[in-house]
Amino acid sequence: MSDRYVRQGNARLRRLRQRLRSPERTRRHRVSLGRLLPNVLTMLGLCAGLTAIRFGMEGRFGAAALAITVAAAIDGIDGRLARLLRVTSRFGAEFDSLSDFLSFGVAPALVLWLWSLQRAGGYGFVPCLLFAVCMALRLARFNAMLDAPPLSSRFSVGVPAPAGAGLVLFPLFVALEARSLGWGWLESAISHPILSAVILTGTAALLVSTLPVWSGKGLRLSRMAALPVLLGSGLFAAFLVADPFAALAIASAIYAASLPLARVAARRAATAEGARA
Repeated sequence: MSDRYVRQGNARLRRLRQRLRSPERTRRHRVSLGRLLPNVLTMLGLCAGLTAIRFGMEGRFGAAALAITVAAAIDGIDGRLARLLRVTSRFGAEFDSLSDFLSFGVAPALVLWLWSLQRAGGYGFVPCLLFAVCMALRLARFNAMLDAPPLSSRFSVGVPAPAGAGLVLFPLFVALEARSLGWGWLESAISHPILSAVILTGTAALLVSTLPVWSGKGLRLSRMAALPVLLGSGLFAAFLVADPFAALAIASAIYAASLPLARVAARRAATAEGARA
């Protein structure tokens, strides 16, 4: 009787070992590199934002601005890559928002405070706090609207986080370019705390506003416009390598000028849709 129980126990043990070693179970417990790649890029963007804070504390404001720019470039890739690979997840969305808050909410405000606003004393920190809070609210609103149907494929609500960081860094871009050209008067004027405070406050309002802005996901180009856009992108990339701060300053100014045009285009689109209905 005891031998039979031993044989039955050994048979059950062999079946359990085979089940644990089965290929199906092994595949279920493995994660493909493609699923991790978007999160790895998000992690690199977070590291770039943290590095920008370090550069700002060391007084290397040019390197800090470039680190935030690198974080913005990575932010434009990781989400699209996740959708392309069909590996989007709630974890990835939340991780991306946390990275965006640090890289585009905390880092630019802290860099501007170290560069200009600390000369205004305690009052100079108020616009920095306002900008960081509005960035957090903007990202929270974006996460809350993930499951809601989009109002339009061509427009989004409020200025996106990377664009907001680019707008507030505009005076720093101009000052760094003025320093390289030897224009001390322009560098002194553009680094005044009042100007930085106004830009921070205005951008904070744009982040939490309901202003319609163009969304890169929904823009459609005609075949005739495709080649000029490609050529323009190549020229801008060359300009960015040759003179990065001038290129970034011009890009920030162009984006700011496009915001009223986006509002007009959104109104026309809404009127056209109402007429068709």
